[in-house]
Amino acid sequence: MATGDRLEVTRTIPAEASRIFAVLTDPQGHVAIDASGMLMSADGQRVTAVGDEFVVHMDREALGDLPMGEYDVTVTITQFVPDALIAWTILGTVRPPIGHVYGYSLQPQGDSTLVTSFYDWSQIAPTWRDAGIFPVISEANLKGTLGILDRTVRRGYPQASPR
Repeated sequence: MATGDRLEVTRTIPAEASRIFAVLTDPQGHVAIDASGMLMSADGQRVTAVGDEFVVHMDREALGDLPMGEYDVTVTITQFVPDALIAWTILGTVRPPIGHVYGYSLQPQGDSTLVTSFYDWSQIAPTWRDAGIFPVISEANLKGTLGILDRTVRRGYPQASPR
């Protein structure tokens, strides 16, 4: 659902929050569940705290909107509550930094978890607001990513213990 400068979608996933959070804290997990088609691969370790970072290799051609080709972004964790909340911003090749935030909140519901995916561009730099290109990611992309997250967790990803 769109509200101002924020998109939020929810889905109940039949898994414990810790299993879902394990995917969301793994840089490779981000690539595995991406519905936009832009995330190609990632480098870095599992994140465990605010300030942790990893690099994602992107391909904007998947959206077909801007001829940016392949580029890298650094993901910086801005909110981190184990098994409950993770959010991040990205720094890419453009300056000033855009300032949009992506994230997930998880609410246990018995044997399942209500997962909310959000994309917030309320704090973007004026240069980017004036460009009129937001939101970059659609509500359909967020819904698709939650569907892939559900499938990924059901298939047993990740195999290793998250902690």
